[in-house]
Amino acid sequence: MNQSNTGMKIYSSFEEINRDLKFLKLQKEINLEEIKISYHTTKENFSVFRTIGNIAGAIAKKAFVLKAVNKMLGITRVKKIE
Repeated sequence: MNQSNTGMKIYSSFEEINRDLKFLKLQKEINLEEIKISYHTTKENFSVFRTIGNIAGAIAKKAFVLKAVNKMLGITRVKKIE
């Protein structure tokens, strides 16, 4: 196999063509698997961040509601004196 002045490969046999086609097919499969791994990793990361965000949001919401209810009912915290 040689390269012409234009940078294109010049093949001298079908065997060389088939070898390059097989290599390109394997490279495509590798790239596809790398994309799948990246997708699943990203999906897992967003899932973890979403869960943490949901928990933090729920805690903040409950704290706000509790504070509002206490204020409406006139309940205040009493400090323990030792």
